[in-house]
Amino acid sequence: MKHQALVAAALLGALSLAQAQSVSYTIEPTHTFVTYEIAHFGTSTNRGRFDKKEGTVQLDRQAKTGRVDISFELASVNTGVPAMDKHLLNKDFFDAEKYPKARFVGEQFSFDGDKVTAVAGQLTLRDQTHPVTLTAQRFNCYRHPMFMKTVCGGDFEATIDRTLWGIDYGIKWGFPKDVKLVIQVEAVQQ
Repeated sequence: MKHQALVAAALLGALSLAQAQSVSYTIEPTHTFVTYEIAHFGTSTNRGRFDKKEGTVQLDRQAKTGRVDISFELASVNTGVPAMDKHLLNKDFFDAEKYPKARFVGEQFSFDGDKVTAVAGQLTLRDQTHPVTLTAQRFNCYRHPMFMKTVCGGDFEATIDRTLWGIDYGIKWGFPKDVKLVIQVEAVQQ
């Protein structure tokens, strides 16, 4: 009986130690951007970004687990061309009045050592949710000299088929359905 109590105590101690390794982060909005790129008639690339975003990250680098939850306001789209921004907000594209936010939630992290290499999750846009895997182009954690806290982040990207979310404007004219989505994120330890 005494042996079982010691084993139980050791297991509880190990469990609490493992739970203590999960760290919470809040995205730092001046170093976090959600952008997209789409080819324009095979000649140039149209780009835009969403200026209003928020989110959190849970990361356990030892257990190689995590969770990311980032949302962005579609009405904050910024292409640098006001007329294009206005068109993107209507029913041809985002239908932002009806669907004001998009959200990515990822709970399957891939690692190489202690570096995140990919995050698989779900992207919700226009009230439709589909799987998306973001591949890390860079990942790093560092001690921020101004915040005096650990900051983790990187550039994560995926190519998505926009028609899955009901965005098929221009397909019949030759606009591609594939859109490159890039989420550049830095998150501050809480």
